[in-house]
Amino acid sequence: MKKYILDLTVRDNVSVGKQMILLRLTADEPLPEMLPGQFVEVRVDQTPTVMLRRPISIHYYNKENNELGLLVQLVGDGTRWMATLKAGDTLNLVLPLGNGFTLPTDTAVRPLLIGGGVGVAPLPYLGMKLKEMGVEPTFLLGSRTENELVQIAEFEKVGRVFITTENGAVGEQGYVTQHSVLVKEQFDQVYTCGPKPMMVAVARWAKGAGVACEVSLENKMACGVGACLCCVEDTKEGNVCVCKEGPVFSIDKLSWQI
Repeated sequence: MKKYILDLTVRDNVSVGKQMILLRLTADEPLPEMLPGQFVEVRVDQTPTVMLRRPISIHYYNKENNELGLLVQLVGDGTRWMATLKAGDTLNLVLPLGNGFTLPTDTAVRPLLIGGGVGVAPLPYLGMKLKEMGVEPTFLLGSRTENELVQIAEFEKVGRVFITTENGAVGEQGYVTQHSVLVKEQFDQVYTCGPKPMMVAVARWAKGAGVACEVSLENKMACGVGACLCCVEDTKEGNVCVCKEGPVFSIDKLSWQI
């Protein structure tokens, strides 16, 4: 897909959870098409400690409203600067980058979308696309505590939602791979994004259950086009740049010890 460098206008900047914001962006001209699982690279201005762009997953893309949503976790100077943006401010992005999730060709598929922490970011847009196809998505979302769960009401607008928290305050206690829905129901496609240990556990469960699984890797990505080699991942086909060949991969291609 063609890549663009665009100045987008901030529609609003909303706090949606503990150290988490939702940036809604638009432009005077129609935004380019974007796929679930792709990402953008954000230029951080007026912050001398941040020299490189920051990769952020596409949370959603609304063609009708010409709006792009970015779910941002505030973890460093770059993302904390994004939290200071106000309606009317300008944000420079390179987009869309990477390869997204593989959409099913069979509408009878039963997909399970598993997210942990800020890794839930690319899943709503994927769920929206599945719903448009006539496929009901099921979300399984995990976090350490209830304070780290975000946008649950928005997920519920798209599909069924199941939750795990490590402290048991919301949903079932434990990890996503321990949720009873994995025993009670059958799925034939899994999509997941989150901390690597969680994704490895999900991949191990999917392989054991004979379920196809795609993971969205969160390697450090500075350039977004495969030039800086920051995001190299070892696969069964050799080393690849996650930003260019991914960030979404089938677990069959990864060299994880599953």
